Amino acid sequence: MPEVSIITPCYNSARFLPETIQSVLNQTFTDWEWLITDDCSSDNSVEIIKKINDPRVVLTIAKKNAGAGNARNLSLEKASGKYITFLDADDFWEANFLEEMVSFMKREKAELAYSNYARCDENLVPKIADFQADKEVTFKNLLKTCRLSLLSSMYDSERVGKEFFPSGSKREDHVMWLNLLQKIPVGKPLNKTMAKYRMHASSISRKKTNIMKDQYLVYKDYMHFSTLKSFYYTANWAINGFMKYSKIFN
Repeated sequence: MPEVSIITPCYNSARFLPETIQSVLNQTFTDWEWLITDDCSSDNSVEIIKKINDPRVVLTIAKKNAGAGNARNLSLEKASGKYITFLDADDFWEANFLEEMVSFMKREKAELAYSNYARCDENLVPKIADFQADKEVTFKNLLKTCRLSLLSSMYDSERVGKEFFPSGSKREDHVMWLNLLQKIPVGKPLNKTMAKYRMHASSISRKKTNIMKDQYLVYKDYMHFSTLKSFYYTANWAINGFMKYSKIFN
């Protein structure tokens, strides 16, 4: 059994896959498995993945296009590692990411941890200041802003179990983290930048005004909060989201 399971959904990511693949193969920590699920790509993503000559890489091809959350779940079902971490097919890890995160998890006896990450353009050139892992994360403070990014977080599946992504939500990563943090008291910060996030101009996560309703449903439908309480946390999330990405605050 590998110590780390890396979970990656892939959909039409051929343009960025070579850099992502190389960032995993370059890891100084080598006891990992990489579970990639292709979500019915129409480009040559599958061909690129199949050319990886490494038995630690396991490719699953989804039967139908059902979104990144479902693709991650298909990989999670097969994951056997103690530590679970995520990397989208267009993002990038520095070579020491897994080594630093695993060491930190063991040293701190952490059930969940997250690190800084660089916020870059599509060419991996820094665009705004690095996102800082400078606060412990709890269920309560994660309600107001999602400080946990999939590409820079890791959790201990032996201690907390696997946490799957909900179906039907466009904010499935936030729901997943909230569900996880209802099981554990805290996620711990590692204040080192070891990952690069591509900020696409067309990214859904950047268009805050377009997903206010989806975020409201995180609280109303998935956390089962009252209407008033759901509006309160949606407003907090929107304000914090603006501050997170605005150059004024970075």
